[in-house]
Amino acid sequence: MLRIQDITYSVEGRPLFDGASATIPTGHKVGLVGRNGTGKTTLFRLIKGELSLEGGSITLPSKARIGGIAQEAPASDISLINTVLAADTERAALMAEAETATDPARIAEVQTRLADIDAWSAEARAASILKGLGFDEEAQQRPCADFSGGWRMRVALAAVLFSQPDLLLLDEPTNYLDLEGALWLEAYLVKYPHTVIIISHDRELLNRSVGGILHLEDRGLIYYGGNYDQFARQRAANRANQAAAAKKQEAQRAHLQAFVDRFKAKASKAKQAQSRVKMLEKMETIRAPEDAARTVFTFPEPEELSPPIIAMEGGSVGYGDTVILSRLNLRIDQDDRIALLGKNGEGKSTLSKLLSDRLKPMSGKITRSGKLRIGFFAQHQVDELYIDETPLQHLQRERPEEGQAKLRARLAGFGLGANQADTEVRRLSGGQKARLSLLLATLDAPHLLILDEPTNHLDIESREALVEALTAYTGAVILVSHDMHLLSLVADRLWLVSKGTVAPYEGDLASYRALLLEKDKPAPKAAAPKPKPKRPSRDAMLALRSEARKAEDRVTKLTEMKDKLDIKLADPELYEAEKKDEARVWQAKHAEVIDALERAETLWMRALEKLEKAEAL
Repeated sequence: MLRIQDITYSVEGRPLFDGASATIPTGHKVGLVGRNGTGKTTLFRLIKGELSLEGGSITLPSKARIGGIAQEAPASDISLINTVLAADTERAALMAEAETATDPARIAEVQTRLADIDAWSAEARAASILKGLGFDEEAQQRPCADFSGGWRMRVALAAVLFSQPDLLLLDEPTNYLDLEGALWLEAYLVKYPHTVIIISHDRELLNRSVGGILHLEDRGLIYYGGNYDQFARQRAANRANQAAAAKKQEAQRAHLQAFVDRFKAKASKAKQAQSRVKMLEKMETIRAPEDAARTVFTFPEPEELSPPIIAMEGGSVGYGDTVILSRLNLRIDQDDRIALLGKNGEGKSTLSKLLSDRLKPMSGKITRSGKLRIGFFAQHQVDELYIDETPLQHLQRERPEEGQAKLRARLAGFGLGANQADTEVRRLSGGQKARLSLLLATLDAPHLLILDEPTNHLDIESREALVEALTAYTGAVILVSHDMHLLSLVADRLWLVSKGTVAPYEGDLASYRALLLEKDKPAPKAAAPKPKPKRPSRDAMLALRSEARKAEDRVTKLTEMKDKLDIKLADPELYEAEKKDEARVWQAKHAEVIDALERAETLWMRALEKLEKAEAL
């Protein structure tokens, strides 16, 4: 169990935590969320002991191992598979000792321990993790030095997953994964046998892989049972109740103050007036929740062009004499919203470069509208900004004829206010740099906007704002992203880049997700046809109906319990300082009821399925 008790910590005089407390039960999967800059990564460093607390304590069981992703795997000559195997330091040490030990008793101890930790299946487990993260058998035997920094980050992730620490801390793990890798990680974390805390702005990951949300806000921590969508609903209800309570209290204050003002000078009412003054003094102010500044993106609107804006017949593209994609017969209209699906290395980036005119076709015919303007955003462009210049200076280089007022208005339209406009890029957050890069990509009001992983540095609020902006945008969008939530809300066409060509994908994102998760499972063996089962007896049918009814009753009771707990947790008085322990007890009860409800619903569905099958015979 991880206990965070009344911790205090500041950075350069700015408090990040002030009396923050939370308890994470052993084995729970928890998402750590909060706006950029609130201190999520700092909390990880405090948990790992890399920073010293100013006050309070963070405790774990004495022998608990904490693991997080290294900056990246080293660019060494060691193969990927051996790099991952080495991450389990106990196994590596025992394997080395097994080669040199001569004392029979020690040899027996070493072999027993190797069996206990399942050392002999380690290579298969490491290979499975690497495969899930995008490395085939051939790649696993290559040295780390053969891969770029982004791919070595995947190796570092594979290493920490393989080592299976008791507390796994993951800070934006999907930022260097493609869609396939992100979906594999979602499924892997659900089955991970120990405690996990994930910093992530990926809404789908937080909905599918965690059972609790730890929210960092106003220098404090609040634990919510359930996934991200449940957290968002519960927090909205809490804020609404807090706002209503503040409004009610303000009316009460006004009423008391009016009585005091009216009767304080009258001797006959002096005692009553003084009593109300004391009531006003003792009344603890309930503050209405402050609304954060609205996150915005404002894309300029291009003029309308005649369709299609791009058409391609029999096209092929590649590098040098190597063809990457061929048989390209594609059409893009200005109202298209297209998501590119496919594994890394299949050619999504190559297609993006072809469409943006950064690569010329090797063969075939490609036609572009004569007035076509294309905006291009790729994740690496964030690192290509001029770090010694301000965002305002970046715009002045691109628009020297425009006045400062207009340039500042453009920056404000992408959430970069007066302070950020005059701040050197080196001092901006990752999200602010991404906003500047998106602004530069759309400065010319492009008719086609190509976005390659645009959300990697954006928090959840910024991602929602990007969805709104793309929905309102009147140009075409080509989107590459591991963020399924973004893809599902923006894209209305899917192109699959696979096996050297590009073709429309006829299914939806849900079916594509299912395809990716199923394809690595071994094919079931063909079984001999079974004789049709006989209809169950009358007593058996009564038993099945009784089982379904009892399961439904349990779901109903647990739902009622959950609703009561939701009301209890929505009471703002519960989160007052003197009731922090009580709040934690109710939150723990809520989490237990959520877990019990999910199990009860599963049992109910199974009972109904058995009953329906029996009735169909």
